[in-house]
Amino acid sequence: MRTNAYQIRSNDHSNNYKQQRIKQKHSKTQMFASAIPNCIPYDPTFAHEVAVIIHDGLRRMVANQEDVFYYITVMNENYGHPGIKPGQEEGILKGLYLLNEGGKENKLRVQLLGSGTILREVIAAADLLREDWKVDADVWSAPSFTLLARDGQDVERWNMLHPADTAKKSYFEQSLEGTDGPIVVSTDYMRTYAEQVRAFVPKGRSYKVLGTDGYGRSDTRAKLREFFEVNRYFVTVAALKSLADEGKIKPEVVAQAIAKYGIDPSKPNPVTV
Repeated sequence: MRTNAYQIRSNDHSNNYKQQRIKQKHSKTQMFASAIPNCIPYDPTFAHEVAVIIHDGLRRMVANQEDVFYYITVMNENYGHPGIKPGQEEGILKGLYLLNEGGKENKLRVQLLGSGTILREVIAAADLLREDWKVDADVWSAPSFTLLARDGQDVERWNMLHPADTAKKSYFEQSLEGTDGPIVVSTDYMRTYAEQVRAFVPKGRSYKVLGTDGYGRSDTRAKLREFFEVNRYFVTVAALKSLADEGKIKPEVVAQAIAKYGIDPSKPNPVTV
């Protein structure tokens, strides 16, 4: 697609769509966009992210006359917007920035990542982890896993072609290497979307991805997020399980969380329904 344009799509998957095929199709759109080299795809959550992205598009497409176009998925759900903080612009455009730094009251810590409408579930999961399980969580907004992956692939290529030089690190690795705890991601897309950056996870760190693989079967946002196991409760359980896998908490704590949040451990895998 050789053109300059903003393609903006209302793409809140977890709403009251009754046609299951719609959800199944929408969960792939960011992956479709990732396959087009001159497409700059974003899945922002907040108005300040959209503003920064639109401004960057004007710079690149109008001022610089670059041969690119922007694909932006936006939401149709009402919620509050925190506003931008100084210095967040670069991270928004690169695809990842620290939205909320967790507290320092507890010994345990995790890194929670999300994009689009599900980032708000991730924010809520951080509250649950702190209040119910004494686990602090840093929350990262990831407006574009595709751009993070492209940056990582470019760094890999440079390192391969410059073996005698000091190896570079991807922006994703640089952002997270100084943090503590397992990394947990939840988005409103197929797991493949966030899996694009697995190769660039800092060494020795666990990386758990939740996503919406399969067909949607629900009449409300809350039910669909529960069905796909991407809501705040599943993010919390995924974080606790990652801590248990690292030996930082007992497995029984994860079982307690599953029971506390009313999760049925025998429910079918969403991708099989």
